[in-house]
Parts: sequence; C-alpha cells; structure tokens
Amino acid sequence: MFDLTPAAARLADVVRAVGDSDLEAPTPCPDYTVGDLLDHVNGLAVAFTMAAGKTPLEGTASGDASRLPDDFRESIPARLDELARAWRAHEAWEGMTRAGGVDLSGEVAAAVALDEIVLHGWDLAKATGQPFEVEEGLLQVVHGFVSSIGSDDRDGSLFGAAVEVGSNAPLFDRVLGLSGRNPRWGLG
Repeated sequence: MFDLTPAAARLADVVRAVGDSDLEAPTPCPDYTVGDLLDHVNGLAVAFTMAAGKTPLEGTASGDASRLPDDFRESIPARLDELARAWRAHEAWEGMTRAGGVDLSGEVAAAVALDEIVLHGWDLAKATGQPFEVEEGLLQVVHGFVSSIGSDDRDGSLFGAAVEVGSNAPLFDRVLGLSGRNPRWGLG
C-alpha cells in the first residue's frame, strides 16, 4: 500500500489556483483544454473513489469543460480528498474492482489512480504556470506502472508514444517521457 494523499493534496492545490482565464488554455494533453482536463480530474476522482469501495461507477466519461461545476475550485479538491481517504482502507487494495469499464485488481487500480493524479496534476500545473512536485516514493510507483505499458497500448487512449528523455534524466522526467509527455512542454 501507498498513500495517495500527498499527490492528491498537491493536485488539489493546483486546482484551487486555476484562474478563470486559464480554462481555455491548452494542456500537454492535446485534446484537452484546462477546463476539459479539470472535468476529467473531477470524473476520475469520483470513479476511483467508487473503485476503492468496490462499487464501480459506469459511464463516467469526462473531459468536457461544459460539464465543469461552477464551484470546481472547492468541489474537485474535496473529491480528491475523498479519493485519497478511500484508498487508505485495506479492503480497497484487496480483490478485484472496476474503473473506466476495466476490471482491475485493487493494487493495480490504486496505481492507475495515482498515475492519473500525478500525470494530470503535472498537466494542469504546466498549463497554468504552477510548480508540481511529487514524492520520490510515489514517483517510483508511477514509473513502475508506466514502464509496464507495452508499445501496443501507446495509441493515445492510455499513453502516447514514449518521449526519449535519457536514462540520466530526473525520475519525474522519465515518468513523463514514458507517459508520452515532453517534460519541456511549454518551454519553447
């Protein structure tokens, strides 16, 4: 088990600082504006909270800024806190669950939830000019997950093609590269 709380709290801080003028800005996720990505984070927080409780929520497609709640700066951080709390229960890690229409072991679902928090936290932070750091231990979990994804699954539905960053690059850059993100996005 690992604690999703530090990464979820950091993403919550980023969400709280998103300005109205940021909502239409592009993100490292090519098909998402900041508003779209916020809606996606809102949906994934609900879906993975439900997955932790073994009560999967079907049909939670997200990524449309028109569905973003007016109080997103308060409601999304609250949902992220619920997500982190839900994964503190030992039962969340046991047996099978379902998230995004996919059956997963509890352990894998927790890793996917952390992956979503970390990667989309970075995406939102980059798009809105905020810093985003994650504890080394949590980055190692995400690195293990993104490393396990084969090239056949890098069609853009989960990750894009890996971006070469070099074996000596910082761990976060290697995680980003493996997820199909350019760690230098937005720097010209």
